[in-house]
Amino acid sequence: MFTYRRATTDDIELIRSIAKVAFPATYSTIITAEQIDYMMEWMYSAEKLQQEISGNITYLLAEVDGRTVGYLSFGPDEGAADCAAAALSAAAPGQGRLFHLHKIYLLPEAQGGGNGKRLFMAGEREMRLAGATAFELNVNRGNPALGFYRHLGMQLSRSGDFDIGGGFFMNDHIMRKELF
Repeated sequence: MFTYRRATTDDIELIRSIAKVAFPATYSTIITAEQIDYMMEWMYSAEKLQQEISGNITYLLAEVDGRTVGYLSFGPDEGAADCAAAALSAAAPGQGRLFHLHKIYLLPEAQGGGNGKRLFMAGEREMRLAGATAFELNVNRGNPALGFYRHLGMQLSRSGDFDIGGGFFMNDHIMRKELF
């Protein structure tokens, strides 16, 4: 049975342990091992997760039959790229805002049985409850998950190459979904 719960700072090591398996499994054929190592430290250091969870980023933990098998994170989009998105992001709570789905990962053995869709839908529901009227997601242009996101109603908004430091770039499509 699939359930989810909000993560707390007590779950940081659990998130890190899942990320150590799920993130490299997702990207090993898309980006270099050096970039995977860089991004793991950049996104999943205990300090970074502490800062996010204690701040305005919500993490949801996916559980199947009582075992944690994945996570999703989201928060208000603080770096909106255009004026309309910036206006949405700045709207008062309850008036609708643009959110960003930062991460959604499942352990490889938990994929393919509908758990990803369930976790995505839980994230969408929680973003709506937090006042989102739309959300965006960066997806590597070589990631086969593009079809998964399209199937769940996301549409290609734009593309870009984003400098993340260390000489590395994220070569992404930005997908968007309106929440009505």
